[in-house]
Amino acid sequence: MKIIKAALILALALFLSCGNAQDNINNRPVVLIKTDFGEMKIALYNETPRHRDNFLKLAKSGYYDGQLFHRVIQNFMIQGGDPDTKTAQPGQQLGNGGPGYELDNEINPNFIHKKGALAAARQGDLTNPQKKSSGSQFYIVQGLVLPVSNLQALEDEGNQKLAQKIMNQMAMAKGDSLKFYQQTNNKSAFDILVAKLQVAATDSAKQTPFKLTETQKQLYTTVGGTPHLDGNYTVFGEVLEGLAVLDSIAAQPTGPQDRPVKDIRMEVKVIKE
Repeated sequence: MKIIKAALILALALFLSCGNAQDNINNRPVVLIKTDFGEMKIALYNETPRHRDNFLKLAKSGYYDGQLFHRVIQNFMIQGGDPDTKTAQPGQQLGNGGPGYELDNEINPNFIHKKGALAAARQGDLTNPQKKSSGSQFYIVQGLVLPVSNLQALEDEGNQKLAQKIMNQMAMAKGDSLKFYQQTNNKSAFDILVAKLQVAATDSAKQTPFKLTETQKQLYTTVGGTPHLDGNYTVFGEVLEGLAVLDSIAAQPTGPQDRPVKDIRMEVKVIKE
């Protein structure tokens, strides 16, 4: 009975995994990431052509070979793609290297942060409001399987973030007025305007509330992932084989800045274009 149940869960995961992407799995490019813990076979999405072509270009040039998975957080993700890691010394702070360019985001609501998702790392919103991706750094999602009871809390959090995003946009539009009130020490007028913007942002968010799709609900409560990243980073591929390798890497002991205590190097090869 346990074997049958496990088979059904695996079948569901594979079905949902295929359904998460628009294009036929047979038409996608495939790369292989080799590590001391085994290999991960990864398909790249054709709906994210800038990220797909860039990753293929870097992989074919040997750019990733010898690099480290320099940031590892169990139950969250593993990250690599920093060229400075090839010659990194023990204790060296990593994560700022790249090819010298960024990519315009290709955030697609059909591609979510389920377990095994390949996504582009990036700078934070304050310095990168366009959510542009790093030219080379990437992460692979491990995440957690969420209880069904957590779904409402996720939607509530999503609606709070939506209202805050709208509030920020409105505040920028009224920036001259807010700045004037600050400069003239007119705290009363400043607070009144902010309160009005908050009410307007909340009302606007209610018109188009954030809701998890049925696919998200099914995936996050069966396969797992990190749903709070959805819509903020470009997901451009997924692990086809080797999730156990992902789990092994994520479980390694880490030190400062979540760098694994023992270096974990990679080799990335294109096996299908």
